[in-house]
Amino acid sequence: MVVTANKRLQNLQDVPAAITVLNDTVLQNNNVRDMNDLPALSPALTVTYGAQPGNFSLNMRGIGTYSLGVGVEADVSVIIDDVPLGMQAGAFKDLADVHRIEVLKGPQSTLHGKSSIAGAVAITTKPIESKWRTRTSTLLTNDSEWRLGASTSGALSDTVRMRLSASKTSFGGVVHNLTTGERMNGSKNKTFMGKLEWTPSDNFEVVFSPYANRSNINCCVPVFTSMTPGGLYSNIPQLPTSELLRGINLRPGNVDVRNDYPAGGNSTTAGAGLKLQYTFGVDSLLAKHVLSSITSYASYKMNDWQDLDGTDGDIMRYMLVNGKPSGFTGSMIQYGMFDVESRTQELRLTSPDSGDVRYLIGLWYGDNRLQRELTKAPAGTFASWYHANARNTSYALFGQSSWEFRKGTSLITGLRLNREDTGFGFTRFLPPPNFGRVPLERFGGDDDAHSANDVTGKIGLQHQVDRDTMLYALFSTGHKGVAYDLTSFLTKEVADKFPVPAETAKNFEIGAKLGLLDGKAMLNLAVFRTDFKGFQQSAGFLDPDGIFRTTLHSIGGLRTSGLEADGSWRVSRALTLNGAFAYTRAIVTEFENGPCYSVLNAEGTARVSHSSCVRNPKFGNNAVANLGGKSLPNAPKVKLNLGATYDLPLPSQKFNFFLNGAYRWQSETLFHLNQDPGLTQGSYGIANLGFGIKDKKGHTS
Repeated sequence: MVVTANKRLQNLQDVPAAITVLNDTVLQNNNVRDMNDLPALSPALTVTYGAQPGNFSLNMRGIGTYSLGVGVEADVSVIIDDVPLGMQAGAFKDLADVHRIEVLKGPQSTLHGKSSIAGAVAITTKPIESKWRTRTSTLLTNDSEWRLGASTSGALSDTVRMRLSASKTSFGGVVHNLTTGERMNGSKNKTFMGKLEWTPSDNFEVVFSPYANRSNINCCVPVFTSMTPGGLYSNIPQLPTSELLRGINLRPGNVDVRNDYPAGGNSTTAGAGLKLQYTFGVDSLLAKHVLSSITSYASYKMNDWQDLDGTDGDIMRYMLVNGKPSGFTGSMIQYGMFDVESRTQELRLTSPDSGDVRYLIGLWYGDNRLQRELTKAPAGTFASWYHANARNTSYALFGQSSWEFRKGTSLITGLRLNREDTGFGFTRFLPPPNFGRVPLERFGGDDDAHSANDVTGKIGLQHQVDRDTMLYALFSTGHKGVAYDLTSFLTKEVADKFPVPAETAKNFEIGAKLGLLDGKAMLNLAVFRTDFKGFQQSAGFLDPDGIFRTTLHSIGGLRTSGLEADGSWRVSRALTLNGAFAYTRAIVTEFENGPCYSVLNAEGTARVSHSSCVRNPKFGNNAVANLGGKSLPNAPKVKLNLGATYDLPLPSQKFNFFLNGAYRWQSETLFHLNQDPGLTQGSYGIANLGFGIKDKKGHTS
């Protein structure tokens, strides 16, 4: 199995790192449609969902940044054909025309940059075929999901080849809105991808790859499953449960809601990559070295909406503003936009795969410009309106080498010198009910620009015991740049303390890659421990008015450690088994001023802080919780995936039969940093069984 984790093609079993590889067959057999499907196949991954698509994020080994603002980068980078996305939210769309996905676990900052402090997901799209082939695919389910896809690929001439693909998907969702009769928490996608390859000579190649996507994700609507007896919305007696939840049967399996305002977001993504690759001739000083240039531009835009009260009741009629009726009717709503532009340039020189010393060196430039505008309306203490922008430009010199200093034993080294320039701008406007664009205050600008230099690296040993056994030990560091908490709740006091400090990580990992049963089976093992300092994490709380607010924290320290195993066994020509296991313990090691969670008071009339929350003079006598030793959110301790595929040849037919099954299980999961036990999901398992036919060439149905 081939991977590109080290920016060169290598056999998975030769790479001294913990990697899960999902090839084309695995992706098809498991009906992988988007990023949300990957945690079912890679136990190291989880997805953290926000109130709308722009706030989604990936977690690796329990680590992932959750932030509502554009001033915080992700901890897990998503890389498509050697180009990292400028904003991770852009990855949550249709995974069209994908050939292979590599899940790289642990800090990847040395080769893949500052947004890979916890790991990376590297996606490779399908290659251009040498002979013309046109393929189509369809999917239709009994819950009204459908997909259509088509691609054509082949040679236009002796030196020019082309690939075009297009797809369209639709899924109404699993949540039923009783108010409108519509389905929610679904998505629609239209995707176009192209590749044009020109090889004017045997040692020079040019690949131009344009793409575009339009996505409509009508999420992320929560459903009510239980309610405190006698509970009222914001303690307003005119809004009884019988009115707000009419027709809704409160139970764990409830999928009914009552919303009178749209949810989710419409996004457009467009861009292109240009790869130039030159292989030096055997007579040159750099014989068989490869010089690569990768240039990219990407644009991501999204308009989003959210029903803040989650009901279709006339909430505003009874809401008080400054102790008086608001004078409005209808719901509390939120709407806004994201606008992200990214430019990258990479230049690297890669040595041949032969010889005792193999290396690559490279130069990197990346520039991201992000904007976010958000309005909460129509009135009240929650009403706000702001426009924020964040910018980060990075320059890097990086390299990695492998030196086989004795037969079968290699020294692995890597180093990255990175410079980052960042800044922000924030304008708060007069909030609704005023709808004129009247600035109230501004923060940031050129005077608040920030520059920093940092160094990351790795060092390790790799030993080939025999043809089927490889052992490795690795130490690596990671870094993610400073952050800015650009949300509705930004104040001058907070802005004056910007930027939020950078994150750093130190990772220790030992592993083994084993070939078993005369090459019929493979087992990869890894034991790891990663310590983070200055971890950037947003956490929310309910203020006295019942409004959910967030604050970006710089956590003193946290640790993720555990054991991972990936394996497969070709039992026979017909039967293949595979499995993956992860035990992950992700905890806070130092965070004295953590967020608190609230509980109902004894009278059941209001929410008060839990007893674990105490006022601490060290932090301005604010009520805080010491979270040292507590679990990180969205980090189940145990995840297990098992799968099987059985191929049954039918010699008398024009097709063959196949059967596949999968089972995944994960332990209890906490979903909030404040340790609220009410936000815990119990352990669960999911089993899938599928079957179909494929023609003699492997095309499935």
